[in-house]
Amino acid sequence: MTAQDKPSTLKIWLVAIRPFSLPASVMPVIFGTALAVTVGHAMFRLWLFLASLFGMAMLHCGANLLNDVYDYRKHVDRQINPVSGAVVRKWLTPQQALAGAWILFFLGTALGFWIVSQVGMLILYLGAIGLLIGIAYSWGPWPLKFYALGDLAVFLNFGILGALGAWTVQTGSFSWIPAVWTIPMSLLVIGILHANNWRDIQSDARVHIKTVANLMGDQGSKFYYRFLLFGPFACILLIISGSRLLNTNVPMPWIFLITFLSLPLAVQLDKKGDYRKQADQIQIFLALDGATAQLNLLFGLLCTTAAILSIWLG
Repeated sequence: MTAQDKPSTLKIWLVAIRPFSLPASVMPVIFGTALAVTVGHAMFRLWLFLASLFGMAMLHCGANLLNDVYDYRKHVDRQINPVSGAVVRKWLTPQQALAGAWILFFLGTALGFWIVSQVGMLILYLGAIGLLIGIAYSWGPWPLKFYALGDLAVFLNFGILGALGAWTVQTGSFSWIPAVWTIPMSLLVIGILHANNWRDIQSDARVHIKTVANLMGDQGSKFYYRFLLFGPFACILLIISGSRLLNTNVPMPWIFLITFLSLPLAVQLDKKGDYRKQADQIQIFLALDGATAQLNLLFGLLCTTAAILSIWLG
């Protein structure tokens, strides 16, 4: 499609902000909130939850736009992928995408300050750390994603910090529970990013960008992706058993084993990784990041369901 064949404005911005990736950021908020109410015995505060959810989504979409702009400017992003790339498709200019990013950052930050006014300074510290990581991911003299730190950045922002922040919004205090219990989901968030970086190994290497994927190479990336797919299930077992062996005050309930209902999807995704070597199936591999986001969504919903059911099951 050429620049003259632009779709509707709505479709252009939907491609630009990549809504398929939003489960990576909003599921930890949903899960952290569920834990705060079920495990932390907090009273559910709907407006604070909605502000947290939309604030996180806006910051995530802003980071997606910022990432596209600087990838394009650094000649990293030059191929058109199935579900992203409004700038590289020339549907948006870098200036338009950058303006959209800063508007979303402003709106997300404004919601954050409203939350601080309702909850207190504890949430400000978490929010500030998350915002700095999000901006530094692709902007500044040492973008985290260009120095093999992107995996750590999304693990923290779209996993640990998201759930811990949501817990703090509802309870007004910190806890180790959301930080530890969100680790399995956080590994799947890395899986979304790694699927993208695995696809881009050659293009990233050409412009001297270091990602975990191109440091590992194609075969190493295959095994790493497999770890990110199946590691979360091992983590669930480890947290369930470990929290009992260590005699913690709040052991993870056995009902969290329902997350294994998503295991068949993980098996399917593992097989899709092999499509990178089949010319007639390459589009499936190119869209692997979006497919991994679907697994993250399902896994996160099952975790949230388990937290809610744990109340009914005692």
